[in-house]
Amino acid sequence: MASTTTKDPSLLDLHGKVVLLTGGNTGVGYGTIQILARQGAKIYMASRDATKAQAAIKKLESEGLGEGSVQFLELDLADLRGVSRVAKQFAEREERLDILVNNAAISAGPFRITEDGFLDIVATNHVGPFILTDALLPLLKRTAADPNSDVRIVNLSSVLHSNVKPTTFATKDSLNKDYGPSIMRQMDTYGSSKLMNILHAKALQTRLDAESANITCLAVHPGTIATGGSSRVVGLFPVVGGLFKHVLVPLLFGAWSTGGKAVAFAAATKAVKGPQHNEYKGAYLMPVGKITAPSESAVDVRLQTELYETTERAVRELGL
Repeated sequence: MASTTTKDPSLLDLHGKVVLLTGGNTGVGYGTIQILARQGAKIYMASRDATKAQAAIKKLESEGLGEGSVQFLELDLADLRGVSRVAKQFAEREERLDILVNNAAISAGPFRITEDGFLDIVATNHVGPFILTDALLPLLKRTAADPNSDVRIVNLSSVLHSNVKPTTFATKDSLNKDYGPSIMRQMDTYGSSKLMNILHAKALQTRLDAESANITCLAVHPGTIATGGSSRVVGLFPVVGGLFKHVLVPLLFGAWSTGGKAVAFAAATKAVKGPQHNEYKGAYLMPVGKITAPSESAVDVRLQTELYETTERAVRELGL
């Protein structure tokens, strides 16, 4: 992305607004932070790696943040108890939260079961964000009570969500389904976690609407983007990956700045604000800002409910 602090006129003025984005030291998250900061936002880069995060923040500052700011928040989504603790500390630290972007994820295996009994990709990509979002809901709702607010929860998903067609999410085992060790099967396991991100957004929107909470939940596919994760996935392919990773990724994948624009649209576009734009509530967006029908599984209300209730029950059993 070119070095400029120019604001995007299609996005909201975010002066006085607080944003929390998971990940963000590279890739799509980095691009999203750069855009939102230049709109004036105070942004927390929630990352598990302090060294990488601080280096990314320095780079962002050198490229220009306009009147916005970025600060580091230590958060490891795989550490479920840590997620709960950090969220509570954040809610005590800040008086408002306008935008929550669940961006961080892992994509490539081999996958393992964590000490909490979740497949690590499910813990990082779904359960951790679920706990974070749930713990921050009181702060988000309090912010949304301001009639001038525009509170949003954005889950990053992927078109790969359509590769899987689960029959149920009624049990913890069904959440933990590992589709297999081959490269393509690992991508299916990743796709399953990205389906969960859409189901979570839709189920949460239903609950918030029932409470008349003025919060918009969206799931967004940022595009097929060149990130560290995509490089690792290409690198898994024998021979081709090893020899052509540095050629194939730039050729087949878009720039991370493009993905940042897609997520920034979901987080802050003026087009979403207001009751006349209820079509965005619980929507799935393709780049940039296109409301798109996700897979049949993603719009299955039974799966939405099962996933939410099973995750909620499993988290409660952990004492969180």
